[in-house]
Amino acid sequence: MKLKKLSLRTRIFLGMIVLVFLASILIAGVAIYQYKGETEDYHKQRLERKEIAIQRHINFVLRETSYPVTTEKIPLIFKDEIYKIADVHSLQLNIYDLEGSLLKTSRATLTLDTLQICLSAKVLNALSSRANHQYIEKSKESGETFQSSYSYILDQKFKPIAILNLPFLENDHFLTNELNKFLIRLSYAYSFILLMAVIIAFVLSKYITKSLKAISDKIIATRLEKRNQKIEIEDASEEISILVNSYNSMIDELEESAVKLARSEREQAWREMAKQVAHEIKNPLTPMRLTVQNFQRKFDPEDKDIHKKVDEYSKTLIQQIDTMSSIASAFSSFAKMPAQQSETLNVVKTVKLALDIFNENYIVFSSDADEIIAKFDRTQLIRVVTNLVKNSIQAIPDTKDPKIIVKVQSQNNNVVISVSDNGAGVLEENKHKVFEPKFTTKTSGMGLGLAMVKNIVEMHNGTISFTSQPNNGTTFTVTIPKEN
Repeated sequence: MKLKKLSLRTRIFLGMIVLVFLASILIAGVAIYQYKGETEDYHKQRLERKEIAIQRHINFVLRETSYPVTTEKIPLIFKDEIYKIADVHSLQLNIYDLEGSLLKTSRATLTLDTLQICLSAKVLNALSSRANHQYIEKSKESGETFQSSYSYILDQKFKPIAILNLPFLENDHFLTNELNKFLIRLSYAYSFILLMAVIIAFVLSKYITKSLKAISDKIIATRLEKRNQKIEIEDASEEISILVNSYNSMIDELEESAVKLARSEREQAWREMAKQVAHEIKNPLTPMRLTVQNFQRKFDPEDKDIHKKVDEYSKTLIQQIDTMSSIASAFSSFAKMPAQQSETLNVVKTVKLALDIFNENYIVFSSDADEIIAKFDRTQLIRVVTNLVKNSIQAIPDTKDPKIIVKVQSQNNNVVISVSDNGAGVLEENKHKVFEPKFTTKTSGMGLGLAMVKNIVEMHNGTISFTSQPNNGTTFTVTIPKEN
């Protein structure tokens, strides 16, 4: 599971290192196995050569002796010759009769603990049952490995007259030293190979994953709302080329889909806006129609109060016309914002100017300085403050003592304007809709005020946010940089 979490580059790197490491262990294991096999064959062949040479020497002695060649005369025949044979061939030898009893040995002293006086039935049976009449027995003493070879001594008529025993010590020190030297050289070679493998694995894994990383970075940076660049990789492999071509095709399809989606969203937005505007315009048209019809029905030139009634009808019509005009102005302001005219101004003074149009005495203004200079469009700043304060006034129910606090602060390189009220607040399910066009919780208006404020603030690289608690009020906070 942990291996799956590793990057492809790391897995390629580790895979190559492990492969070289396992190869070195395998070759070392094969070398040791080969050494053991060759060592065993070496000792076996050496013992065979020794045995053949000693058998020839014994046959020569038997041919030259004046004693009858019989089992009983063996101790006399080899009384002195056995020591000469052992000295010439540098190997101890023992001669037993056919019953397995010791007749003669080349050892200077006879030690029962280290020399068999009588051969075992196993040895005797093996000699008699095998076609070559030869038997080799292995044993270990004090950590040393011995081979004992048993074979018949034959007379001139090829009749067995005794048993020749050659105890042979397997001296592996020379071969072991050679193996150790070989393994040391092999470790040096594989250390160098391992180092080269690390470098090659690092470079190769980086090369292999370089294209994949480029594709990954492009995919991560892909956005629906912006134009995405295609991937261009030279000398890419067939698999990478297929992946790149697939991504580039996807980008083309994505851009085409984004254009269609944007067009569809714009058309849908304007349709919805047109419906909303039509609905809002119809609202004042109905009382206007009723007023005109009522005036037409009750008009009497002889009525002494005719001028008063005409004045009332006119005021009603003018009020509804003003409502329609404000709807048209709000829609026009939202649909096409005026060009941004940034100027260096005193934000404190401009906010005070915006608040002068309000006659409500519960609007409180405060600032942490008399002058806070920033670059902003004066008209749009007044529009932001005006809309936020209007929104706060309309949010306070008649059952509460209204209170609105407007603050201007300087924080690092930003100007922070906050408008707080103690109104009804925003419900949790409506918080994500506050800045959406057309959203409103009021019985009148088009719900474009806060959406327009958000557009103005963002055009000046600023941000707007709010905090609200139901029945406790809402605070809108506008943060704009002093230098745009």
